[in-house]
Amino acid sequence: MQSENHKKTIYAAILGAGTVGTGVYKLCQEMKSEFVQKTGADLVVKKVLVRNASKKREGIEDAVLTDNWKEIIEDPEIDIVIEVMGGIEPAKTYIIEALEAGKQIVTANKDLLAEHGQEVMAAAEKAGADLEFEAAVAGAIPIIRPLKQSMAGNRISEVMGIVNGTTNYILTKMSEKGMDYAEALAQATELGYAEADPTADVEGYDAGRKMAIMASIAFNSRVTFPQVYTEGITKISADDIRYAKEFGYVIKLLGLARNTPEGIEVKVHPMLIDENHPLAGVKDAFNAVFVHADAMDDAMFMGRGAGQMPTASAVMGDVVDVMRNLVYNCCGRVGCSCYKQLPVKQIGETKSKFFLRIHAQDKPGVLANIASVLGNNGVSIAQVVQKSRKGGIAELVIITDEVQENNFNDAMTIFSGMSVVKEISGVIRVY
Repeated sequence: MQSENHKKTIYAAILGAGTVGTGVYKLCQEMKSEFVQKTGADLVVKKVLVRNASKKREGIEDAVLTDNWKEIIEDPEIDIVIEVMGGIEPAKTYIIEALEAGKQIVTANKDLLAEHGQEVMAAAEKAGADLEFEAAVAGAIPIIRPLKQSMAGNRISEVMGIVNGTTNYILTKMSEKGMDYAEALAQATELGYAEADPTADVEGYDAGRKMAIMASIAFNSRVTFPQVYTEGITKISADDIRYAKEFGYVIKLLGLARNTPEGIEVKVHPMLIDENHPLAGVKDAFNAVFVHADAMDDAMFMGRGAGQMPTASAVMGDVVDVMRNLVYNCCGRVGCSCYKQLPVKQIGETKSKFFLRIHAQDKPGVLANIASVLGNNGVSIAQVVQKSRKGGIAELVIITDEVQENNFNDAMTIFSGMSVVKEISGVIRVY
């Protein structure tokens, strides 16, 4: 690779020396002999920003450690800032300051991009700089660049995915081993798939941030995390899993983004998905993203969605891309793609099919009453099965046709006030 802009050495700084930061530093050392062939330049990590520079970091040379941001921002040799600290601040301030100082950015920060993406993208555009973030969504799986570049000749109508490995592992164990939620979560924690506080994963927040980023790119219109409806897996029971199987479904925590004529739908919640759908076979901590577009039809991307080296792999892919742009002096050529301003629909305005479990009095006319309430609220029944009778209580499992969520919720409100309905045991959407 030759160019008049050829630069023998490109210097980088890594912000953060946690799990991912250490992995990125390790890959930078392991790939040293490859960089010139792949990019036309060498890469040297000049600084690694940490909270405490006197603390030893396994695998990272002491000489590159610093706890002084100014040593990075004021160093004219440093061209690339790799942010793997996470969180909103100080990451946002550092990224904007680095862009203003003429540096290129690679980040894995989904929280920042899902909530303040517009601000940091605008700063990159103003600086004419690269802001790459493949690692912010689905770990090692390449999905941001395909959505932005490879599929640029398409109108994308739907992006759906399993984008959280913790919840997918839990649901896999519940499905295959018959575990209940608490037991599967305990195993996921023991194996390191779940954090000590798993809230962001099990309540769908982590997946929601990723869906905001993907929807923004896929539909060329800004979607922020607060606009994403999120519902977690904590209420999924072994009975739900078992009955879903009987109907030919698998339960997954899915992120779903659709571009409809009325606006964008973006939501994360458990769903019954046909056991023959490609996403149904994605197990354990693996992630997968399924994309539908007009010209290419369907495509699926699958792989490791988290972990030190899978995430570091995505970061390094971006670093190599930025190095090539620096060598050829063409940074900033693929910037923010949100050139539309489409409305984002409220969850009540969207339509879904539903799987519904009801415990009701076991006597004549009750099923007719339940069907009448559903029908009066525009909810059509596709399937209904009585699963058990015990102590004068019958368990009904109902799958509805597609219905507007507001109408379905109105029916649920009426059920909660009916003496014959003892409990609504489960409500899960159906893809």
